[in-house]
Amino acid sequence: MADNDDNKKRSPLKSLPPDGFPLKTGLIWVAIIGAIVALFMLNPGKAPQPATLKIQQVVELAEQGQIATGFIQPDGTGGRDWSQVTGETKEAILKNETGATKAFVATGRLTDSNLELLQKSKIFVEKPATTAMTQLLLNILPFIIVIGLLYFLFVRQLRQAGKGALSFGKSRAKMLTRDKDRATFADVAGCDEAKEEVSEVVDFLRDPKKFQKIGGRIPKGILMVGPPGTGKTLLAKAIAGEADVPFFSISGSDFVEMFVGVGASRVRDMFEQGRKNAPCLIFIDEIDAVGRQRGAGLGGGNDEREQTLNSLLVEMDGFDTQEGVIIIAATNRPDVLDSALLRAGRFDRQVYIDLPDIIGREQILRVHARRITLSEDVNLSLIARGTPGLSGAELANLLNESALLAARRNKKKVEMVDIDDARDKVLWGRERRRVMDDNEKKSLAWHEAGHAVVQAVLDDGTMPVHKATIIPRGQSLGSVTYLPTKDILSSSKKKLLDRVAVAMAGRIGEKLVTNDISNGAASDIKQATATARAMVCDYGMSDLGPIALGDNQDTVFLGRDITRSQHLSEDTARQIDQAISEIINGQYQRAEQIVNEHRSALDKVAQALLEHETIEGRHVLEILKDGEIKSPIVMVRQPPRQPPEIGKPAPQVSPDAAGGGSPAPSPA
Repeated sequence: MADNDDNKKRSPLKSLPPDGFPLKTGLIWVAIIGAIVALFMLNPGKAPQPATLKIQQVVELAEQGQIATGFIQPDGTGGRDWSQVTGETKEAILKNETGATKAFVATGRLTDSNLELLQKSKIFVEKPATTAMTQLLLNILPFIIVIGLLYFLFVRQLRQAGKGALSFGKSRAKMLTRDKDRATFADVAGCDEAKEEVSEVVDFLRDPKKFQKIGGRIPKGILMVGPPGTGKTLLAKAIAGEADVPFFSISGSDFVEMFVGVGASRVRDMFEQGRKNAPCLIFIDEIDAVGRQRGAGLGGGNDEREQTLNSLLVEMDGFDTQEGVIIIAATNRPDVLDSALLRAGRFDRQVYIDLPDIIGREQILRVHARRITLSEDVNLSLIARGTPGLSGAELANLLNESALLAARRNKKKVEMVDIDDARDKVLWGRERRRVMDDNEKKSLAWHEAGHAVVQAVLDDGTMPVHKATIIPRGQSLGSVTYLPTKDILSSSKKKLLDRVAVAMAGRIGEKLVTNDISNGAASDIKQATATARAMVCDYGMSDLGPIALGDNQDTVFLGRDITRSQHLSEDTARQIDQAISEIINGQYQRAEQIVNEHRSALDKVAQALLEHETIEGRHVLEILKDGEIKSPIVMVRQPPRQPPEIGKPAPQVSPDAAGGGSPAPSPA
């Protein structure tokens, strides 16, 4: 019996809005269109002005055989025998105010003799008389129909408090159906801790009495916090799917309109819908759009947004959790939310959904790989290793791009090389086959060889070189990528210094072969400087001691302060600059020493890049160990573009990837 009662409680799904176009609305619009068409048919454009004649003149024209068509119609406005004769002549022999015309009209007393003469011509047709009321009705009927329908659509619907087209104050929350949009915990991967934390919400929605018997109170609201694309919305759908309850979804921006008070009205209506469909879940995505701190920014806060927030606070504070309605919100900016929204009793619990680790990435890849035909050589664990820092949405996009790439290459299955190429495309952009002269290509090859050799020498096994290439992608002309063996959660001073040395190695290799320097190392220098500054100001890894020197006050974006004060004296700032310079110059000399010691390996790596454009990390290690490349170089090659001849169009070359890669903390 209890199960039957629960099923009855969950029946409100039948009140879902229809998927198709409403029949009633369609019929109304058909009637409006028909009335407009009738209006134009019954009231045509201004016809040509007929010539005004006398009855006797019409009779004479009829006797002469000049009449083409004619009509006789009694006219009660002039008397008993009064009639109106209309028609056209065979030729334009008549005159009116604008010129010659065929049409005529004659009004007057039609005697019996004249009527007989007109009837003898067998041209004139008699019409019944029309009253003034009938004529008036025919003229104004279309207008009455149009005005009535417009009144029904707008005025009457507006009076019905939100059932019509102008229901601005009604909630825009969408109810997702159980069958079409159902999601479960099996569809969510990479956030096991978050799933465990919200699992008790599912237990509460399934069996509320289990918690009520011992006096437990389920949280009124759950705030999901995390970077974009980590699965906050999907996890909320999974909660509703596991509990088998209605799921209302709305965005924070849907509360705010151009009309005053609409946001607060929609908040009240949303909670009212939740009470009617209890037990259910109400999900507010991007709640920071309406829940920002009050009174923030220049000139005070937004009154309309603050009214909406106040209404949300009041509704959540008076919301009874025993009704079985739980509010779930998601945001990636919890720092801008109002403190009253985060207090206990409103959003009691915050669930942080972080970027997935190596195990989570593999689980996410397996979930999204269900819809893709993968080849036997695809190693999802290896792909998970090579995608640190990618969210679930980015991993899904990676597999989708690999499927599109494989389809363009006329493959029936997605291979590992397709996933590697798609990864490079997603991270750094599409491959660009630019025409470079020999000097530029030579300089680029030694530049990337410097990065690869120094990284291979300094690596302790946690960040081995995966690939070096001189194929331009995005904004970079070439790159050296690394494949971490594990997720790097923190970096030691030694690792940070190694990172600066690797960044400097590119310019050193370039300088050795060209005896000059170029702007190709601009991004390397910027990266090295940022790392060194963080070591000095944030990490306390300098002679200045463990002091936080880069602490700034909150920015105006958070609505708390305009200024950014660093509380540094001129002498301290000078010491910071000196410490940063010492780190960069010291690591430059260190990288230069490593390059000079392995000059032979540097030259061979650069020559291999010039020949093959892309080599793998194992080839770099083989050159450092054995002095030559022993394993084969297998690449998906594309012929280089040739400069077009004068007067001839440039040849069209289909884009193709040159080899797999992986994201690196510092691509060169």
